[in-house]
Amino acid sequence: MYPLYSYPLRLAPGFVASLLRRAQRSFHSDAQACLTRLHPPLRILGQENIPHSGPSLITFNHYYRPGFHAWWLALGIAAAVPQEIHFGMTGELTYPGKWYASLGQAGSHWLLHRLANIYGFTTMPPMPPRPKDVEARAHSVRAILDYARAHPQAILALAPEGGDNVPSGALVWPPPGAGRFLALLGGSGFPITPVGAYEEAGEFCLRFGAAYRLEVPTRLEPDERDRRAAEIVMRAIARQLPERLRGEFKW
Repeated sequence: MYPLYSYPLRLAPGFVASLLRRAQRSFHSDAQACLTRLHPPLRILGQENIPHSGPSLITFNHYYRPGFHAWWLALGIAAAVPQEIHFGMTGELTYPGKWYASLGQAGSHWLLHRLANIYGFTTMPPMPPRPKDVEARAHSVRAILDYARAHPQAILALAPEGGDNVPSGALVWPPPGAGRFLALLGGSGFPITPVGAYEEAGEFCLRFGAAYRLEVPTRLEPDERDRRAAEIVMRAIARQLPERLRGEFKW
């Protein structure tokens, strides 16, 4: 038994108009409207840890199961946090092994970049990393770091794994470089709030953990620092999840 996910039809005309005109919208307001349709209601644990103002970097797992749409992760977090959030989001869906992959990639690229535009998010190339995306990924990382410097009181959010964890949905290691990126954000004055997203007992659940500072020994070699930073972040997320979803970060 899973929750019933649906969308308020009253949002459709304005949403479509915004997509076509590239008009700005409030993701917080749209997310709250969507969550009113969730049955049973979103279950939030660790409410005392929800950031009410920035600076803050929210890191969450990219929860997966067949039939669950990943945008509910962002909708749930955005509805729970009272301030607008700047998300780092994928800019394309890849549909590996599907006959319609090329068409789906082109269509999703258009739609996701429009969504990022109307909500003020930053797009990133899809996961797993593709050789052709090296320059685009570096550009996205710089864009988020520039946004953080320009908005020192912002709330940022991203899923370090960057994609669906098939087939189990359990945590996996982020791609190389993710730890270095997170360490740069942490070093820019953004404490990290870990969030675990999962479904349990027929409910969609978000557990907010206590914020922490990401500190990695400077004596480590660059690759070691990258992996150590990623491990710290992923273990903090793992502690917010049921054991079955902790994957390689159970211990």
